[in-house]
Amino acid sequence: MTSAPASSLPRHVAIIMDGNGRWAKKRYLPREAGHYAGMGAVRETVRAACDMGLENLTLFAFSSENWKRPKTEVGALMGLFRAYFRSDMDELVERNVRMRIIGHRGRVAGDIQQMIQDSEHRTAANTGLNLTFAFDYGGQEEIAATAREMARAAKEGRLDPETITPDLFASRLFTAGTPDPDLIIRTSGEHRLSNFLLWQSAYAELLFLDTHWPDFDRAVLAGALEQFAARERRFGALDSEAVA
Repeated sequence: MTSAPASSLPRHVAIIMDGNGRWAKKRYLPREAGHYAGMGAVRETVRAACDMGLENLTLFAFSSENWKRPKTEVGALMGLFRAYFRSDMDELVERNVRMRIIGHRGRVAGDIQQMIQDSEHRTAANTGLNLTFAFDYGGQEEIAATAREMARAAKEGRLDPETITPDLFASRLFTAGTPDPDLIIRTSGEHRLSNFLLWQSAYAELLFLDTHWPDFDRAVLAGALEQFAARERRFGALDSEAVA
């Protein structure tokens, strides 16, 4: 458990799960072995998030750019996604987790599309952790898709362009209904967002860890939450006007 008080917990933690390949290379293993170990870290992190009382957890599982990787690696990633649905759904239901998938669903195989629909339907009434997987997701693509939809609505007379505000735009994004992330964690030492939640991260605290994703565990998450609790968030205001 984290020693940070519940009142200081972020409402929404988002994680860029990076370093599976480097973890495997360090151990002279194929990249696929790193991805398999990474699935174990997903399982451990979700359990820890539930136990710590987090409200929202978003995991960057597969980016829209990952299709450029070798077919064998993409195939292995899709296989792990299938395996996660088959092996973990019962536990997620027991833990009262609500699952949601954001991203482009039309490019994945039909059986994965069905698994996504089934998991969201099965957990829709759950009231515990809101677990979101960003799968075949890209932040720029999300923003462009929202802009196209709103432009189409304006052209058809269903939307007055003068009424478009940041809040209205956000309500049309994939993440509508979920608070923006308070804390974004990236593992494996890289210091960039890599097209992840670009709109939503405007005021997020960013934490870059050297830990490779397969080594991410409950203790690492607890340490990240303690670092978040020690930060002062001003949202553009002066110190005396800070929003707690």
